Amino acid sequence: MAGWWDSVVVPRLIRCACSAPGIMDVRAQVVPKAQGAVFELGCGGGLNQRFYRAGAITSFAGLDPSPLGLEQAREEAARKGWQADLRQGEGEAIPFADASFDTVVCTYTLCSVHDPARVLAELRRVLRPGGRLLFAEHGAAPDPGVARWQRRIEPVWKRIAGGCHLTRPVTAGIAAAGFAVQPSGQRYIDKTPRFAGWMEWGEAIRTA
Repeated sequence: MAGWWDSVVVPRLIRCACSAPGIMDVRAQVVPKAQGAVFELGCGGGLNQRFYRAGAITSFAGLDPSPLGLEQAREEAARKGWQADLRQGEGEAIPFADASFDTVVCTYTLCSVHDPARVLAELRRVLRPGGRLLFAEHGAAPDPGVARWQRRIEPVWKRIAGGCHLTRPVTAGIAAAGFAVQPSGQRYIDKTPRFAGWMEWGEAIRTA
């Protein structure tokens, strides 16, 4: 049952939840900044593809663990009419060479990876020096009352939401991985429960 839930139900739940208007508004602020050779971690569902400026991008690659999510992403690429190298895999072992990309895009993905520090190290590895990580994530809320509820809810939430964590730091975690972070925004998203609604987004530069 758990395998069926994770492989069939969870990708559909995530696509639905992550296409809510408030989240799509944040994506629209972040994704259009991508340029050059672009890699997207957590590309399943293809929700970001409508926001890429095709004329600014020389190549597009992506990685996602979900076969169903990849199928949806490939359908979006076909609708967009561009070539996309979309592969199945996990962020802890990105199957691309060092310094392959000018831009990495990571939206609503770090919450569910197994090892965030290792994933961020991999994202830094595949970026060229001076390259940009564009991020938008939900995570640990700054308000103590909300944070307490996040800690209480997280054990159950992870089981039903594909390993999604509520309590992971966003900007601080990216900075700790050796990026120079330039925050763009942070707030609770409207019409979303506060325990799941704290968002942070911006860009982070890979220093040499």
